[in-house]
Parts: sequence; C-alpha cells; structure tokens
Amino acid sequence: MAKPDAQRDAQPDARPLAYPYLLALHGGAGSIAPSFDAAPFHAALRAAAAVGEALLAGGASALDAVVAVVAALEDCILFNAGRGSVYGADAHQEMDASVMDGATRAAGCVAGVRSVANPVLLARAVMQSSGCVMLVGAGAEQFARDAGFPFTPPEYFASPARLEQLRRVQGAGASRQGHSGDYASAPLDEVNKLGTVGAVARDRAGNLASAVSTGGLTNKRPGRVGDTPIFGAGCYADNASVAVAATGTGEHFMRSVLAYDIAARMRYGGAALADAASAAIGERLAPIGGQGGVIAIGRDGALAMPFNTSGMYRASVREGQAIVSAIFQ
Repeated sequence: MAKPDAQRDAQPDARPLAYPYLLALHGGAGSIAPSFDAAPFHAALRAAAAVGEALLAGGASALDAVVAVVAALEDCILFNAGRGSVYGADAHQEMDASVMDGATRAAGCVAGVRSVANPVLLARAVMQSSGCVMLVGAGAEQFARDAGFPFTPPEYFASPARLEQLRRVQGAGASRQGHSGDYASAPLDEVNKLGTVGAVARDRAGNLASAVSTGGLTNKRPGRVGDTPIFGAGCYADNASVAVAATGTGEHFMRSVLAYDIAARMRYGGAALADAASAAIGERLAPIGGQGGVIAIGRDGALAMPFNTSGMYRASVREGQAIVSAIFQ
C-alpha cells in the first residue's frame, strides 16, 4: 500500500542516483489542413529536441534543457512564440512565457511582453532574481531592461504572412478573441490553430521541469492573457508527480486547472500518467468546449502526449533512443 503523502515526503528518497533522461516538446495543436509540406516542421521539432538532448546527455538539469528547447522554438518563425508570434487586434505582438522547476517548485512567468526576443529566458530570470513569480506588461519590460536583456525592435517580430493572417481574420469578421496559426502551407489549419510551444524533461538526477511560451491568439484583445503563464493551468512541474506543458484554448485550460488536475490524479488518486492525462482532457477540458493537448513526463519516466484536436506538433527523445516527431493522431 502506498504511504500517505506526509509520511512519504518525510522519508529519504530511495530512488537511484541516476535516471535515463527524457525530453518532450510541442509546437501547438489544431485542425489539419487539406494539404501541406510537413518536412520543415518535423525538422524544426527535431532540431529543438536535439538542443535539449545534448544538454541532458551532458549532465545538464531538466530546467536548463526545457528553457533551451523553448528558446530554440521561440527563434523559429514557424511557431507561434517569440519571433513567430502572431499579431493581436492592434497589430502588435504580446507574448507570455513560464518556467517551473519540479525539484523546488520554483517558478517564474511573464505576460504581455513586446520587446524581448526570448520571453522564456525572461521568465527564468523572474524566477531566479525578481523575488516574485509573475511580472506583466510594462513591469516585465522594465525588469528586462534592469536585468540587461537587450531591447528587441518590432521589426524582429514583423512578418508579412502573419500580418496578412491578421487581416484575413479581421476581414472575415472573427471575434477579437481570434485564433492563431501558421502559414498557409502549415500542417495545421490557420483559423483553428492553437499556438503555443512547450517542453518538459526529466534529467539524470530524476528532476522534472516544464517551460511554455506563446504569442497568444491572432486578433486577440490587447491585454488578453491565456493559460501559458498560469501555473497549474498551462504549465506545472513537481518531482512528486509530473511535469506538464499544455497547448490549446487557454481560457478552458485555466478553468480546468488542467496541468494540476493531471498531477492531482497521479499523486492523490494513484493514477498512471497516461490515464491521468487522458482523463483530464476527456473529463475536464472537453465537456466545457476546450480543445488542445498536453505533453507530460512522470517522475517514473512515463511519457504521455494526448490531444483532442486533429493534430499536435510534438517530438520526444529518451536516452539511448532516436528523436521521434509527429503531427497527426
């Protein structure tokens, strides 16, 4: 019989000192377009996974790995984060990001930033040196300047394809709480693309971590913040259970407290990761109209990547195995 949490937590950790590392990442979820060239997206996912794998193989922490992976995805214009962020209703980008260390449950996040190339790096800086967990808007931008982050001009984030995407959504009469998407050749239909990037990992010490970043929704209301910087909704990590990074309709993930729901099913209900993740999406997210998916790694090295959309950009690598990427169900 499993020990009660209080008793278990009081005992020395009897796990071995070395674990096979494991890494997973995602680049958003949504509906499948009729035709596309998937090769660039597979290549980008695998390249980002290789960044994290190299760090983990060299003995780096799970936190180092997930931050580096998400930063690589932020630098890739194919994904809705960092450089590839979509435009809001005012034709500007507002970006959110979060990081959480499962070993200590230290966490940091930013929301509504406009002039930082890699919001995930800023989120980590908030976690490590700000004395708080969340900074938003002008306060986050001032912290970035004080911390020595270079100013990134709007031209870095400018994209004619993204701007045309905004104009099409606005011209079609979409709500201000619009949608995000990739270029017309992307595998996921741009109107129904739910754009976020994220990574979870377990390192050789057995520690878990999660990081998530997003440009939000095309044509979103200025100031709108989704689940990405909300711990327990879009991002969560705790060595006692699981590391989770989500992507989807952010408001539904917040209302479901979805990432923590997975952790709670595992820690308090004794559910296996695959069962917990699938049940959270099927029983908590879907009934209120939520769409999207999660990537999750359990403390025991289990991996789950369920989603209730037609596709989700994703990749994973386990120590001693090859990187695997996928888009469809």
